[in-house]
Amino acid sequence: MAVSVYDILRRPLITEKSNFQNEKLGRYVFEVANDASKTQIKEAIETIFEVKVEKVNTMVMPAKRARKQRRIVNRTSQYKKAVVKLKTGDTIDLFEGVK
Repeated sequence: MAVSVYDILRRPLITEKSNFQNEKLGRYVFEVANDASKTQIKEAIETIFEVKVEKVNTMVMPAKRARKQRRIVNRTSQYKKAVVKLKTGDTIDLFEGVK
């Protein structure tokens, strides 16, 4: 079964660290599908945003426990994160203006 490029990218991750990487280093951070490979992520970003990708780094973020009240313990699920470095001069408009 073929996977669509729109199924690979889940959402952009916007944090203080990702904003710094975006402004200073030209890197963008996305949550991606757990079974997506680096080449699939590269093709998806190049197709959707019409930019050239130079490098893709991936990592699996582990599940974490969080307490809401004394005895109630919630758990965040594990997800895969991709840090994408674009060619010099390319930008993704989705991240522009987010501070």
